[in-house]
Amino acid sequence: MAAAAAAGRARRGARLSAAALLALPALALLALLALPAMPAGRGAGAGEAQPGRFSPPLLLPPGLREELRQRRRDLRRLEAAAGGGEAAAAAGLGCGDLSRATAVSVLGWGFTKVVARAALAGGGTVALKSVHGAGREVRRCVQRYGAPAGCRRLAAYKLLKEVTLLQRLQHPGIVKLHGQCYDNGGDAELRVTAMLELGSPLEMIQLLQTPWEERFKICLSLVKLLFYLAHSPLGSIALLDFQPRQFVMVDGNLKVTDMDDASTEELSCKEDNDCTLNFPTRSFPLKCSVAGKCEGINEKKNLFNAYRYFFTYLLPHSAPPALRPLLSDILNATGDLRYGINETLRAFEKVLHLYKSGLYLQKRPLLLKDYISLKGFRTVEGEGHKCWPSYSHLGCLLSIHSAEEAAAICNSQLHCHSFIVTQHRTWTGRPLASFQSSWTDLVPDTNAVVYIKRSASSGERLERQ
Repeated sequence: MAAAAAAGRARRGARLSAAALLALPALALLALLALPAMPAGRGAGAGEAQPGRFSPPLLLPPGLREELRQRRRDLRRLEAAAGGGEAAAAAGLGCGDLSRATAVSVLGWGFTKVVARAALAGGGTVALKSVHGAGREVRRCVQRYGAPAGCRRLAAYKLLKEVTLLQRLQHPGIVKLHGQCYDNGGDAELRVTAMLELGSPLEMIQLLQTPWEERFKICLSLVKLLFYLAHSPLGSIALLDFQPRQFVMVDGNLKVTDMDDASTEELSCKEDNDCTLNFPTRSFPLKCSVAGKCEGINEKKNLFNAYRYFFTYLLPHSAPPALRPLLSDILNATGDLRYGINETLRAFEKVLHLYKSGLYLQKRPLLLKDYISLKGFRTVEGEGHKCWPSYSHLGCLLSIHSAEEAAAICNSQLHCHSFIVTQHRTWTGRPLASFQSSWTDLVPDTNAVVYIKRSASSGERLERQ
């Protein structure tokens, strides 16, 4: 009741502040968590798909009833194609876990859904997704049909579609579904809550300030995800609402978190003219296959979106000079859709191999001979020395393949005096080196190696040590 009343106030209040709008879904979620255990036949946990089998109540407007029937048919087709997804999720979280969750706080909302964070009684945290009763999709539906409960039910089918997809699609680049809870009572409304792996929003501005190696990791992870979607158990899948906001970071890894607008169907066609792939600035003619489908349209749609939202911004800047021609080839080939996802993945893996192996390093003069190497020592840093992009905002900490490469980097920096090869390694297994502009003393450190530029002043100092 409280949720319905809150939604009614939202419909009347186009002038509601952002804070007030945020409070509405929060109250709805808190009300759901306060519900007692649901009677048999009313609630269900992970792995059950009964919501798609209920017919919409007869009192709803005919147009809304037809939309509900269509979404229910679509959900049934997806469930049939997904096959054993329900069994795979049967051991997940359910309504009982949801009712015992605490510390619920709203993280954000979109056109259809609201997302909250919650702490589980047994430990750990999850993201809770439910229908946004004051969201744009529900509001537009209410304007057409004047049936708030039925409109929330219509939106709930999109969430059920997402749950079904997440049950079947298992990949490191897709958020994990931990469970679900629904209440399919006798009224028109269908209350659904999905319990998902918790991530943090993808912040592109912050990513642009990270070292190239980390940005390459994001792009490589995305390519691997798109390769999986192109060859998924459900066929080729397109992410229709492909935006950075549909992704989150979980333990430093990129994952897509919003699948309700994913399409498992490729566009039907009668001739090639039916298969033009349009974007705001480009159009690509595709072929109509003998099966009457636009051949590869889902794969190419995903790939071009990856190019324009991710590759263009994250790949080229501050990349190792020797790798830039290869990265430029990737950008040109994906931007023109000359590459498919298979060729794109091979190109990324080639760059990764060259980078990890050090084969990308061009032949250059050996510079390490200009440095004194001291094992078991590190320097005490004097005045601050910073560079960009760095793994540390407090200094100059960079990924290197070898001490020889570190020497070349130090030589290229005007104020670099010495560097230390640390024991810390990046995701590629490369060590991190700390570059310094001055030092005041040597300190014993069994795990460190310090390299100091040979000069008259430093040589004299070392001889006195």
